[in-house]
Amino acid sequence: MAPRIPQQGPGPRLFTWDEVALRSGGARERWLVMERKVYDVTDFARRHPGGPRVLSHYAGQDATDPFMAFHIDQGLVRKYMKPLLIGELAPEQPSFEPTKNKELTEDFRELRAQVERLGLMRAEPGFFVLSLLHILLLDVAAWLTLYLLGTSLVPYLLCAVLLATVQAQAGWLQHDFGHLSVCGTSRWNHWIHHFVIGHLKGAPASWWNHLHFQHHAKPNCFRKDPDIRMHPIFFALGKILSVELGKQKKKHMPYNHQHKYFFLIGPPALLPLYFQWYIFYFVIQRKKWVDLAWMLSFYVRVFLTYVPLLGLRGFLGLLFLVRFLESNWFVWVTQMNHIPMHIDHDQNKDWVSTQLQATCNVHKSAFNDWFSGHLNFQIEHHLFPTMPRHNYHKVAPLVRSLCTKHGLEYQSKPLLSAFADIVYSLKESGQLWLDAYLHQ
Repeated sequence: MAPRIPQQGPGPRLFTWDEVALRSGGARERWLVMERKVYDVTDFARRHPGGPRVLSHYAGQDATDPFMAFHIDQGLVRKYMKPLLIGELAPEQPSFEPTKNKELTEDFRELRAQVERLGLMRAEPGFFVLSLLHILLLDVAAWLTLYLLGTSLVPYLLCAVLLATVQAQAGWLQHDFGHLSVCGTSRWNHWIHHFVIGHLKGAPASWWNHLHFQHHAKPNCFRKDPDIRMHPIFFALGKILSVELGKQKKKHMPYNHQHKYFFLIGPPALLPLYFQWYIFYFVIQRKKWVDLAWMLSFYVRVFLTYVPLLGLRGFLGLLFLVRFLESNWFVWVTQMNHIPMHIDHDQNKDWVSTQLQATCNVHKSAFNDWFSGHLNFQIEHHLFPTMPRHNYHKVAPLVRSLCTKHGLEYQSKPLLSAFADIVYSLKESGQLWLDAYLHQ
């Protein structure tokens, strides 16, 4: 373990970036910097509401911008931070590391202040009420389809499609509450999040928080973003990591064919064959009994609703079919913005560069917005994760101008092109792996 810095007389202890960088977690100690203040989060990380790994991913680095991005009540959070304060950066030290773009960071902070002045961080309650109502109406329509039309093949399949739509749209809605982007307080967002993800979807809020905030903190960063942990077990992702894997002569799968087997083990299998059982393991292993109760309320509700119409066997078949359809919907939408983008180890870049290199947009349309839960505006969502999704299109021109000023690529593409790019990128990275595996 690196030695602690000795007390430096009266006044705050002063540190250099080199000293902070030593506390990146490798020797257990974890420090991070926010607004030039140095905090020791070694012990607090275990109690962090967003999960311990989010803080660990920024250990040894400046975390000012992610702190601003993730918290809606920063005054309250700062009260909890006071006991963790151990000093500040020495006056001669820059406000953030040399790997980060100073001008870009300052311009983005001005943009964020402008966004807040324009009221774009405030939600329109009616939008989310209507979102919830349309989900509930589709849920009722699914049951009525079987009740009124019978349980033959066509009503059965129509019911499955309606229920899969309910699950997908509830997934986008729980995402809003999980990001604290609907209600004015964290508590109300958390309460409703439990209802939507637990009772409407049968999944645990704690599991979503554990994974998703890591993804936002360090998107497409190997060993930090859980959304790309299928590398290297199932897929070789990104140009850099694929070549690295090939040079190491590692071959867990025939990666040069991954763009083909993606259609078998990717979209159709993720939810019904992995998430469906893993979420129960997660809540039981971590003793998340409140989450388990909400999840069980979902399964009790659908069991009592559909077993009288379909019998146990028909009900289990319906549940599997719904998860299968939902899985395809979920994977194509969530991966179209990230898999074709830059994937690498953490380079400790500034907030804007980190998000822009890992995300792209899909063109706005009424269908695209609804189909993806407005995650077609992935760039804006990653830069402002607590922004209500109905405001993404309003901030998009401002973000595009910022990118143009600093020479950053702002990608936006048609929906089907975004889907195709997943396959093309897997094919390219698989070929890069093969070339490195055979020749380097």
